[in-house]
Amino acid sequence: MAMAGASDAPDRPPAPRSLLSQAVADLAPFPGRAALTWRIALLCALVSATAMLFQTPEAAISCYLIIFLMKPDAVQNIGTAIGLILLVALVVLALIPIINATVETPLLRLLAIALVSFIFLFIGAASQLGEIGGVIGLVFAFLLTLVNMAPVADAVTFGLRYAAYMAMMPMAWMIAFNLVLGLSPVRLLRATLRERLEACADAIASGAPARHEALAELLRADNAALEKQAGFVRLLNLVRRRNAAQIARDVRASYRLMLAASGLPDDLDPASRTDILAALHAAIAALDAGEQPPMPPAPDIAAGAAESEIFAALAIIAGAPEGEVVAAPKAPFLFPDALSNPAYQRFALKTTAAAVICYLIYTGLDWSGIHTAMITCYVAALGTTGETVHKLGLRIFGCLIGAAMGMAAILFVMPQLETVGGLMVLVFAGVLVGAWVSTGPERIAYGGVQVALAFLLTVLQGFGPATSLDTAWDRVVGILLGNVVIYLIFTHLWPVPIESAVRAHLKAALAGVSRIATLAPELRPHAVQDAALVGSEIGKAAELVALVPFEPPAIRAAPEVEAVLRATTAEIGQLVRDVYLARVPAASVEESLARLDATVAT
Repeated sequence: MAMAGASDAPDRPPAPRSLLSQAVADLAPFPGRAALTWRIALLCALVSATAMLFQTPEAAISCYLIIFLMKPDAVQNIGTAIGLILLVALVVLALIPIINATVETPLLRLLAIALVSFIFLFIGAASQLGEIGGVIGLVFAFLLTLVNMAPVADAVTFGLRYAAYMAMMPMAWMIAFNLVLGLSPVRLLRATLRERLEACADAIASGAPARHEALAELLRADNAALEKQAGFVRLLNLVRRRNAAQIARDVRASYRLMLAASGLPDDLDPASRTDILAALHAAIAALDAGEQPPMPPAPDIAAGAAESEIFAALAIIAGAPEGEVVAAPKAPFLFPDALSNPAYQRFALKTTAAAVICYLIYTGLDWSGIHTAMITCYVAALGTTGETVHKLGLRIFGCLIGAAMGMAAILFVMPQLETVGGLMVLVFAGVLVGAWVSTGPERIAYGGVQVALAFLLTVLQGFGPATSLDTAWDRVVGILLGNVVIYLIFTHLWPVPIESAVRAHLKAALAGVSRIATLAPELRPHAVQDAALVGSEIGKAAELVALVPFEPPAIRAAPEVEAVLRATTAEIGQLVRDVYLARVPAASVEESLARLDATVAT
């Protein structure tokens, strides 16, 4: 029988792909991508048609909310839409006195724009609200810039109408659409279970599971989001209570399965490999037939820790008791350092400053057509300078592609359109291209959002088919202006190096490993949540390290520091697996944790 552990050599990340091969891989289809893409495109077509029929302004922003917020899970989409509608309604009520106080005084209105923007950007950066905070800040800052268009006596109702137009209408459509054509979370979770089983089978069959790229990527995905999805299934009684409990167990057990599979040695006994693969293929076949996976055979008495854990996880998926789950600490809504870490305030200040500067430029020039500069500031800003520059590059590239598509549509398609239905078809086709990219990996997703947004800003100019290239050109200029302003501010004012963010993620990962290590060996297999948290944190760290080349040289980590961060990320990934499988002596774990803590803190 082969040894229980994997190779003693640390896991090595795969060699970087060329830009072309990476792009081809990122644009390749995967299960569920086409289904989400056409749903986003169809929903944007419906939203734009509603805007045309009822003559509601800024339809492109409404469609942007759909592209940005639409996820595969119908229940999650409905919950997000309801939450945003309620939040928008509450904030509009809070803005009534601000609108009344500033409607006749441009300076006060400018201060109100800055204040509202800062508050929501800060809350988004310092809490679990995340990028939604920036979206809300965008909607209401932009709303306040339009108040001067309204008669003084009608300013409040004007503001309320615009809020409903830009945010509530698309969210109402998102609720209705997902009730009818949304993807069931039960179906999505079952597809995820199958994907995990198949990845484990492929990795084990490859003979080097610890270095299997697809398995490593799944281990670094957000398992907590899947657990939350399973929780909604139970809460909303989408299936019988017994089945809902099994779905939640499947999420945890399948992660246990992947972690154990990645810990198998390269020189695993062929007979053991055959037995494991047979059990995995039997489970996959049962899922394909819509049945409960069969109970796997008992592992060999001489099986190692990883092999035993694989059969234990498969047994849970087949319906065996799971045992008590060791829960990971729940993250509070506000981050613990929300009020002490100046990075959140600086981010909000920088983004607000960029938006206000763009607002002053286009109002000072009396060139309202480039108001897209202000919108750009909210959707292009990210925490670190490297992330912002990377997103800026995606935005410019996506903007040029989307604008070219839009201008071609204006020249060759718009003259042939006579009805709103024809415009819906055009919007569907244009958004379909952007949505295909935006539903892909995170490293290219925002480029797709920008392709769709630039296309929409170009073709949705009024309340019917547009034929003006001047408006399209103005909006492209605005996007480019916003990018320039964001770049200058984020690279010169309090630039945040990626290195600090990577170290923060690695510190959180080590804390998770430490919590698992304090458990008795027999309890560690139940600490799935902490193990998944570690995987997610090192995944975020690895993604950030890949963005180091986008940083300005003045704040970029030295090559030797970058190499240390990459090696530390890989070592933590191996350590959590070894600690989870309880095959490392306690003294060795303490020594490794102390050494890695010192490395991360340096």
